[in-house]
Amino acid sequence: MAYSDFTLKKVKLDFNIKTVENSSLFSHIEAIEISDYLTNTLKRNVPLALAINTEKARSELIIINILLEVKEKLSVRVSLFSGIDFTVDKEKGLIGFCDYIISNSEEQLYLDVPVVTIVAAKNENIISGLGQCIAEMHAAQLYNKEGNHDVSCIYGAVTTGDEWKFVKLEGNTAYIDNDLYYMSDIKKIIGILVDMAEQKA
Repeated sequence: MAYSDFTLKKVKLDFNIKTVENSSLFSHIEAIEISDYLTNTLKRNVPLALAINTEKARSELIIINILLEVKEKLSVRVSLFSGIDFTVDKEKGLIGFCDYIISNSEEQLYLDVPVVTIVAAKNENIISGLGQCIAEMHAAQLYNKEGNHDVSCIYGAVTTGDEWKFVKLEGNTAYIDNDLYYMSDIKKIIGILVDMAEQKA
């Protein structure tokens, strides 16, 4: 069992997590201006990533550049991890590698306070990635509790690169955003991710 083995049904049953799916969670968050670098990078990379149309291409050409922009906006206040081993509880199946984690800590040499987990959707299927994302978010809750970090909620995202679905885990309730954001909403996507990383959303 690994994070990628969790379906939405399984994560709800295994960890007694309730889901709320009828809220527009992040509509109030303002868009943020993006750098010319990101604008030009996405203009060049998105058509290529969509033409190649593999998870690896979308991750390398789109997703990481969006997350680097978030890191740049927040400077040393957060750290960013890619492909990190995040084994938290083997017995519960909370093991494996996470695509991306944003930590609410300046510590970059090790993962300190995970607050946002980002899953690159398999086969362009956002919904099928929700179970994995929420399992990683639940693991982040446990990790922060063990580290005595007082984090009120964990955020998550499942993305194909050009589509983004956001989640908020508070206690044992996962709020799955009603809205789906697209590359045309890139300034809004950056705004949401920055708020999440700062624990403001």
